Amino acid sequence: MAAPHPRAHGRATAPAVVDLSLARDARRLRDFQTRCRTVDEVNRKALARLFQTGLIYTRHGARLGRELLLAHQHLLRVSDLLARIAELPESAPAADGAALYGEAQTLLTRTAELTARCGEALSRER
Repeated sequence: MAAPHPRAHGRATAPAVVDLSLARDARRLRDFQTRCRTVDEVNRKALARLFQTGLIYTRHGARLGRELLLAHQHLLRVSDLLARIAELPESAPAADGAALYGEAQTLLTRTAELTARCGEALSRER
């Protein structure tokens, strides 16, 4: 026997209300986390190529390795900022989240520049 329809008893169920600002914030956080993981993977591959080619043992390769280390440190800081954003209470001022997102964006931009520079140098060495 089928379950009775909710309106059969005279009760109407209220539709679920979705707060779009919370959904946007959650998506923004997921997008930043995905970008962070992607850049980290690219950096790991670049560092592996430095070792595989032996370039890490040259002056230029050592400089590239240091830049990749700096990029990794930036990514760790971004991960920390994203964790702090995720822990912000809903009642926190929007400026708090905006400041943390701004810093994370700046660090991701610097990291992307460092990674691109290393990628260019590795492609020239081939």
